Parts: sequence; structure tokens; C-alpha cells
Amino acid sequence: MRKFMSSAAVAVVMLAGLGAAQAADVKEVQMLHWWTSGGEAAALNVLKQDLSKEGFAWKDVPVAGGGGDAAMTALKAMVAAGTYPTASQMLGYTVLDYAQAGVMGDLTETAKKEGWDKSVPAALQKFSVYDGKWVAAPVNVHSVNWLWINKAVMDKIGGTQPKSFDDLIALLDKAKAAGVIPLALGGQNWQEATMFDSIVLSTGGPEFYKKAFNDLDEESLKSDTMKKSFDNLAKIVKYVDPNFSGRDWNLATAMVIKGDALVQVMGDWAKGEFVAAKKTPDKDFLCYRFPGTEGSVIYNSDMFGMFNVPDDRKAAQVALATATLSKSFQSAFNVVKGSVPARTDVPDTDFDACGKKGIADLKAANEGGTLFGSLAQGYGAPPAIANAYKDVVSKFVHGQIKSSDEAVTQLVQAIDDAR
Repeated sequence: MRKFMSSAAVAVVMLAGLGAAQAADVKEVQMLHWWTSGGEAAALNVLKQDLSKEGFAWKDVPVAGGGGDAAMTALKAMVAAGTYPTASQMLGYTVLDYAQAGVMGDLTETAKKEGWDKSVPAALQKFSVYDGKWVAAPVNVHSVNWLWINKAVMDKIGGTQPKSFDDLIALLDKAKAAGVIPLALGGQNWQEATMFDSIVLSTGGPEFYKKAFNDLDEESLKSDTMKKSFDNLAKIVKYVDPNFSGRDWNLATAMVIKGDALVQVMGDWAKGEFVAAKKTPDKDFLCYRFPGTEGSVIYNSDMFGMFNVPDDRKAAQVALATATLSKSFQSAFNVVKGSVPARTDVPDTDFDACGKKGIADLKAANEGGTLFGSLAQGYGAPPAIANAYKDVVSKFVHGQIKSSDEAVTQLVQAIDDAR
């Protein structure tokens, strides 16, 4: 049987390693992250190579777990001990929490020199700038409202792009009838809630999503539309295989890549797995917006939060921040990662068909007011609320909450308790 260390044990090991590394070499970038899948590791290698050219060694501090919860537990222990990494992969409101605690560094001089204020969208600056100071470097923009489909299976069953939620259910029925697993899903709370983000947008529309999951409007949260969203979630989870519980997200993606399953509902980091497997859009796989969400983008952004490290380690931090937001890195990294650049002035030349669509969709949503933070991914509300949301959705998926009425009641109560 494989055994795993607890997050606390992982943190203890990392603290020891980081402490030794900090004493040994100030020309070293120490990065805490949860990018451990094949596609993610390949993308991160782009940054390692860029920094190597600048004379900086790289020290990985990886904590597996696609949602980042284990990594954030480890980071909390490090910060409490005063043993900061050069930077940590972080999501939205977590950056602001640490900034408010006064432990983040100041990248403002670098940001001014590199023109970040003009090239980084305001939606990202909301989370990377605190009290007028840049405290994080945005790496990318991910969007979560995607379908990833195996084209050979799609062709075999005679499927077409679903334009509505009912169309999606009909497509899943076709896959089931053909003996293919219709929906690849990992039964982890962040994956289930990420899918539910898209279902809520599809069911209620852009304004409803914003009110419910960005504004946390109680009338929207307890509405009939939210009940219908849970009804739709109940419909779609009937199409998963019996072994879905606890499955990692990249293993669910692999099911689609191999043709064992038709479709995965997942953020565009899933595309990085297709790229790593040498698969091509429109030839091997298809990328569609979740039906009913076309024209809107539910986003998150990986950010490198920079801590207030000693002066002799700041050169490494500046080098990391500068490399992260260079146009060349933004293109090369995001081509591999599956995401789109965090800068609006990076050409789409090197991106594949899905990447070009992602860039165009982000631009249109940003200009049209339909760019919304993902509640499941830490951009809709602070972590306590996001965690409460994920918990309720997961309990519903796994049958611990028996009805949509009960789910809505528990969702409203959980968010109220977490405010």
C-alpha cells in the first residue's frame, strides 16, 4: 500500500530543506507549488531554463494535489516559522490574505520598469496589487468552463458539439449506449466544485453567476435557479464511472486522452496533458466551452506570491518576477501549460486552435463584462467561503446531501458561517 505524509509532515520536511538551502545559496530560487502532473512539470521547466540562463539555480518545493490545498497547508507552516520560500504558487484571495498579514515583498519597482500596470488585466491586478504595491507576479489566466472531448470517440458515436445543457446530456447518453464512460471526473471536492461553477453559469446565465458566486448575494444563493443548478449537477454526475471517488484530475484527463471516456469538464490546464501526450486539437481532441457559457469566461490565475525575504535573496526574487512576466516566457509557458498569457500584449502566433480561442474569449469577456472569478478556484471569494462551497458541493455529489433543496439551504448557511 502506498503511504502519504500528512500536510503537516510535508511542511516539517520542507522547513528543514528550505532552511538549509537559504543558508547555502542566495543564487537559488525556491518555489513552492503543486504543479506535479506531466503537463504542469513540462511548463515549469520553461521557467527553470530561463532562470538558469540568468545564473540562478532552481529548488523545487512541490506538494502534490491539483487544488493546492495541501500546498497551502505547507505554506502556512513555513510562514508561521518565518522560513519563506522565494515565491509560492498562489491563487487570488490567498495572495491578499498574506499581503494583509504583512509578510509579502514589494515588486513595485520591477513592475514599473516592466510596465505591468499597462499589460496585466485589471481583474488580475485586483489580486496581485495590495495597498498600491505589487506583491505577486501573475503567471497565466486559466478558464474553467471548458469541455475536453476525445475526437475519435466523438466520431464513433456520431456526436456533435452540445449547444445547451440538454444537448450535453444527450451526448453523454450516446457515449453510454456505445459502452464508453461518458464523463471522466475525479471525485475530489475542488474538481466537483469546478464543474459546478460551469453548471451554475450555464443554468443561470452571466448576471446570475456574478450575483451568486462573486457578489455572494443571498437571494441568488437560495433561489430556484440555484436549486435547478443542483438538479443539473445531479443529472450529470450519473454519467461518471463507479471508481471516480478520489481520482486525481490528470488521471481523469488521461481517460479522455486514451479514449476510455468521452469528455472531461475541467479548466484548460487539462490541455497541458493533451499537449504532453503529443495530441493535437481538432485531430485528436476537441475543446468546447461548457454549453450555455459561450461568451463568458470563469477564470483563475496562477500567481507567484513573493515574500519579504532578506535583502541578499531579493535578486533571485526580482529575476523570477521579471522572467515570469516577460513576453517570451508568457508565450512559451502558456503554450505548454494550456492557459493563456497574463499579459494582453502577447501575440497568439505560437498557440494552437484551443489557445487562440482562449485568448480571443478572454479578450471579449474582459471587454464585455463577462469575465468572472471562479469560486471553486479561489477567485470568487476568500478561502473560507470557497472551502465551504466546495464542501457542500462535494457532499451533494457523494450523496451526503439528499436533495437540491437541502443543498441550497446548506450552501447559504455554510457561506454565512464562513463570512
